[in-house]
Order: sequence, then C-alpha cells, then structure tokens
Amino acid sequence: MPATFVVVPLWQGSVSARAMSLADGAAAVRGDLPAAATIEVEVPAEAGEMLETGVRRYSTIRRVRERTEEALAGVPGLAITIGGDCGAALAAVAHASRRTGGDLAVLWLDAHPDLNTPASSPSGGFGGMTLRAIAGEGAEGLALDESERVEPTRLVLGGIRAIDDEERRFIDEHAVQTLTVEDLSDPTVVVAALEATGATNVFVHVDLDVLDPSALAGLSYPMPFGVEASALVALVRAVVERFPLAGAAIAGFAPSTPDAADDDLPTILRLVGALAAAANRTDA
Repeated sequence: MPATFVVVPLWQGSVSARAMSLADGAAAVRGDLPAAATIEVEVPAEAGEMLETGVRRYSTIRRVRERTEEALAGVPGLAITIGGDCGAALAAVAHASRRTGGDLAVLWLDAHPDLNTPASSPSGGFGGMTLRAIAGEGAEGLALDESERVEPTRLVLGGIRAIDDEERRFIDEHAVQTLTVEDLSDPTVVVAALEATGATNVFVHVDLDVLDPSALAGLSYPMPFGVEASALVALVRAVVERFPLAGAAIAGFAPSTPDAADDDLPTILRLVGALAAAANRTDA
C-alpha cells in the first residue's frame, strides 16, 4: 500500500518573520505529490489566541491538531505529514504511537530540540515546544496523554545546534540521546542510537533546518554547520531499511518566492521519496 501524504500548512507555531511562508512551502510540496494519495488539512486563516496558556496562537494550533487527527484516522497505512511548522508533527506522532501500542521511538532531526515548555519558552512559539508536548508535558490540549506520549528514553535528537537552558536541563535529566551533525553522516550511529531505545517502530521527523543553509535556501531559521542533503537522505534510507516506519513528518520549508521554492523542491522530494519507500518494504 503506498504512503498517504497529509499536508498540514500550519504556520501559527512559528514566530519567525517568515512564518506565513511555511504555508507556502507546504503548498509547494503538495504540488509535486500524487493527488490521489494526498489529504490536505484545513488551517484557519486567523492567527488564533493564547487563552492564558503561554502558547501563542494556541486556539488555532489546537484546532489544527484535532483536524489532523481526524484526517489521520482515515489513513490505513503509512502517513507522511508535510508541514508547515513543527507543530504539524504533534498529531502525527500521537497517531503513530496509538498504531504501535506505544512501541515507538522518535528520531527528531532538527537544529533545535523543541523541548521548551510554555513557562520556559523565550518566544511562546509552539514549534519550540512540540517535542516536549510529544513527551507529555505542556499546555492542556497539546501535550500528549499517557496513551500517546513518547518517553524521553525513546527520543533521539539529531543535528541540534541551538539549545535553551530548560531544554538542556531536560536532556541531561532524562539522558536523552543526542547526535551531532557529524554523527548524522554515519547512518550506523543513528541506527545504533535507535536500537538502544528498545523500540521496534520509529517515527522520523525532519525539520529542514537540520540541513546546512547551503543545501536549502527556504529556511525560516537557517543555522550554519548543518548536515549535507546527501547525508540526510542516506541516513533516512538506512533508518527505514532497519526499522518499520510508523510515521514521518517534514517541516520548516519557508520559500521566499515561487521560483525559490522550485529550486529547493528537488532536495525535499528526495527526502519524501526516501520516507515513502518504507511503504513498499512494509507491503513486501
């Protein structure tokens, strides 16, 4: 059964000046996906309200989570979520966790750990809190519950290079595995880290800012000294060859213009193809 693509053009979790370009990025990727295998989640036009949660645009982000869960409930096989900002991955991980009975590790490939809480976040942007919510901590209605959350011992962070104090505390307290950009160039290191979690199934999240800015121009938070595109594709292929892929998400594409999007799309589609290939191996 081929993969199903769930496009979630969520931008409200970002506080970048280019936040709304994340919706343009999701639309650009959708244009190259097979229409019959693609579902788009409607994202409200309004920014949304905080509602005393400490999460900017909380009301819209929560609504999009609910709509994404409804869309994913109708997907019979592998779902690949296309954001938007990293908040689009929240419902996708919850769906994968339920499908696997909690037997799930999350490989979070990102320049940032996204492990802040509403209290510790310097910006209030949910994109920087998404993985902490996946671990079960955060605002009501966004933090995953006991039946969905992924324990910190089953999180593997790859390519992070900008860490806030609370994120560092959480990583150290829970001994969360972290891999450097150099580690990502050796797929065996990534596979070994995932094996050490003890999980059978893996969810792969790729925030495109894990890449070096020289590899992709359309980044809302470009961070120097990232991984090269060919190395990232190779490690994704190695992971999905070793583990059943329970789900995946790609986020963070914020092209400045349609022409710029066209320049970046080949790199993004190589990642999409590496993830989608897992559906064929599952069928086999």
